Amino acid sequence: MFAAECASDIQPRLLRRLADARVQTDNLFNVVRSDSLYERPIPERHRIIFYIGHVEAFDWNLFRGRIQGLQSFQPGFDELFAFGIDPVDGGLPADRPSDWPSAVETRLYNSRVRDALDRALAAPAIWLPDYGGEFPAHLLLNVAIEHRLMHAETFAYMLHQLPFERKSRPPETRAVAAGPAQAGMVEIPAGTATLGLAREDARPFGWDNEYDAHAVSVPAFAIDRYKVTNGQYLSFLEAGGYEDRALWTEDDWRWKTEQGICQPGFWIRRNNDWHYRAMFGEIPLPLQWPVYVSHAEASAYARWAGKRLPSEAQWHRAAYGAPGDSERPYPWGLEAPGPAQGCFDFERWDPVPVNASPGGRSAFGVEGVTGNGWEWTSTVFEPFKGFQAFPFYPGYSANFFDGKHYVLKGGSSRTAASMLRRSFRNWFQAHYQYVYAGFRLAAG
Repeated sequence: MFAAECASDIQPRLLRRLADARVQTDNLFNVVRSDSLYERPIPERHRIIFYIGHVEAFDWNLFRGRIQGLQSFQPGFDELFAFGIDPVDGGLPADRPSDWPSAVETRLYNSRVRDALDRALAAPAIWLPDYGGEFPAHLLLNVAIEHRLMHAETFAYMLHQLPFERKSRPPETRAVAAGPAQAGMVEIPAGTATLGLAREDARPFGWDNEYDAHAVSVPAFAIDRYKVTNGQYLSFLEAGGYEDRALWTEDDWRWKTEQGICQPGFWIRRNNDWHYRAMFGEIPLPLQWPVYVSHAEASAYARWAGKRLPSEAQWHRAAYGAPGDSERPYPWGLEAPGPAQGCFDFERWDPVPVNASPGGRSAFGVEGVTGNGWEWTSTVFEPFKGFQAFPFYPGYSANFFDGKHYVLKGGSSRTAASMLRRSFRNWFQAHYQYVYAGFRLAAG
């Protein structure tokens, strides 16, 4: 499943990646003002303090018992910070700030965890091929790194909902401008989409739901050149899309009605003008940015437009396919992801115009498929044939094979470059508005 590399090469490379990932989460938590650590910006999620402890507790629980000499020093915290909340579960949490440890206690726990793990991971013996049996150190450390990087993104969703005055604004990023995007569709010829990773693949890491690789025959279809913009979505809203019962499934209409959903979660109405909730302030609605909406809202827009969301296989074909039925590792080719190819890898706090990254164009001319917002597909999140859950993390994917979650592809401005690999699959339930997720439409 993983590359046969010399331990002396793997160890320093992965430890550097772990250190870099820790910087990302540390910087993110430092944006929250000290008097706001017990806030709950998203009602369905834990308080902020939980996530500060969770990323370290996850690492500790993953390695504890698998590396000799690692003994729990605070088992109550190991358990308290172990698991988050899936918002599809229903009832809102009812805990109080006083139910959680102090920030000082939490950070002390984190420090002790890091010190103990760093000493253990520095030992050459644990990197030998015969140490750890079927769960070698490089596998577990890849899991720890990507888990942390995922939280560096999903915690940004929470941070986005935190009142502006409760955040410390970091230095500004350079503004990105682009001319108007010419809406239109790209014709994609019939061909094959290869989903997933082969178990014998020499790549260094893949999550359990990425296996096993298989080919899907995709008939010819058309797909939007760009993601749907705020400006395009505004036309749907002004046409009464949120009031047209025919555009929504029964379940989606019930959710919309009960929750009073009448606009995208990132939009704000001020008198007769629309504004946008950016990470650190309110701005006039940027019409050329991709719209971020739930799967339910994206699906209603698709019906209004007389089109549909692409399937996972169609999205793959448009993003990674090439003439002659060949495929690329990235939409643009072989080159590793960089700023010229899109808005990702924690480059920005907010999106950029949908046509701002022509360097990321696919072989068929589809733009912006990597970064600047995940893209909803019509595919329900299910296992590929031959799926095997990681024994050390059995619920990572399997807990979400419930028919209520949908596959997203691509990435956002807060997605780490390592997770831009072709096989990576993201997923969320249909009624969650807080994700940096947009969409494009397919036809034919």
